[in-house]
Amino acid sequence: MITKDMTIGKIIKHYPEKIEVLMEFGLYCNDCLSAKFETVEKAAQVHEFDLEELIYQLNLSEER
Repeated sequence: MITKDMTIGKIIKHYPEKIEVLMEFGLYCNDCLSAKFETVEKAAQVHEFDLEELIYQLNLSEER
């Protein structure tokens, strides 16, 4: 389960299939150095999107 406290880098490393979801929210983090340290919660604050919606989308079925 992906949580708001996980770093974007950890999500990319452990759940590469979720990169598409991140990109849908404007998070093109594959090449971003801060992704290694930035949490999902902080990314939501910086990029001004709904944290709960992102968490929901990231935790949907693996079919995405």
